[in-house]
Amino acid sequence: MTEKLQRIDLATGVSLDVQVAGDPASPPIILLHGFPESHRTWRHVIPDLARDHFVIAPDQRGYARSSKPEGVENYAPELIVADLIALADHFDLKTFTLVGHDWGGAVSWMAALRHPDRIARLVIVNAPHPFIMQKTLFDDPDQRAASQYITAFRNPEIEKHIDKIGLSSFFDGSFMKHTDFDRIADEKPVYLDQWGQPGAMTAMLNWYRASAIIVPAMDETPDRPAFLDGPFPPVTQPTLVIWGIDDAALRPSQIEGMGDYVPDLTLRKVKAGHFVPWENPSAVIEAIRDWEG
Repeated sequence: MTEKLQRIDLATGVSLDVQVAGDPASPPIILLHGFPESHRTWRHVIPDLARDHFVIAPDQRGYARSSKPEGVENYAPELIVADLIALADHFDLKTFTLVGHDWGGAVSWMAALRHPDRIARLVIVNAPHPFIMQKTLFDDPDQRAASQYITAFRNPEIEKHIDKIGLSSFFDGSFMKHTDFDRIADEKPVYLDQWGQPGAMTAMLNWYRASAIIVPAMDETPDRPAFLDGPFPPVTQPTLVIWGIDDAALRPSQIEGMGDYVPDLTLRKVKAGHFVPWENPSAVIEAIRDWEG
């Protein structure tokens, strides 16, 4: 696949590589990838959406060849949300549909809550609602166990471990736990190229380090954040949640009771693991098309 990416300098001080497709006069839709990927998360989805949407799919800060500012503080979620809004401003988008997977979905939840005037509709693909995720890390032992990898990713020594085993082995160990290797073997050189960019691995891991989410150890009983037992603001946009039911990292508790926090919710369960956009792209496309009406 030959791609031509636009290099866009944002008002937030970073430069992102961005895939753009479709007619700029069509309804705009921004697609945000997660860890440890890039805009290519959406490689099988973009061509269909571009038939009648203006599609914008960035490599977010820290990924592939986009800017990688040094320091954990430069990966705070509010800065990444600011990148999204600056990207929309670059294309003069007053409002848009936002689609996010994994960390891109986490950014999308936050953006929808903070910028309801800009984000008209929201699509989440296997990304936990922030309140539900934090609550289940305290109350659901299954989710707590599944999330211990976050603590490992926050360890400042993990880059040394990756350097020791090599990116290829890290790829095999990380993806083979979550998907059929045959589904992604052809894409492996792309990942290794992106992860091998100077500073990329640290920058990607800094998303975990900059997050305020608390991941208790399995034998730990930390103080419970007070906000977990109070009200949480609703997501006001019409929201489609597409959920791969075989996700090993995000347990079923992530979608239980979601309607309490997302009043205008459509939930579509699909056959896939965590990496739904390329494991079952046809289901993602069908769900979005049905929801759009």
